[in-house]
Amino acid sequence: MTQDYVALIDELKTGQRDKITVTPETFMAFRAAWTNYPDREEIVGMAKRDGVIEYHYRSVDSRQYRRQI
Repeated sequence: MTQDYVALIDELKTGQRDKITVTPETFMAFRAAWTNYPDREEIVGMAKRDGVIEYHYRSVDSRQYRRQI
């Protein structure tokens, strides 16, 4: 079954969903949707075990700025 990742990313952005879990097997399908998504810089991933990545929405306003060295 193919996921509609654009719809899932939209749900992530609107708050209907907390995360999207992407496996190595589904990564290329997710990536195709993500690279064409207008707000892709706000969709951030965190690597988990066995190649699994959890993507979350982080708005531009909520980003924390890096500490300057």
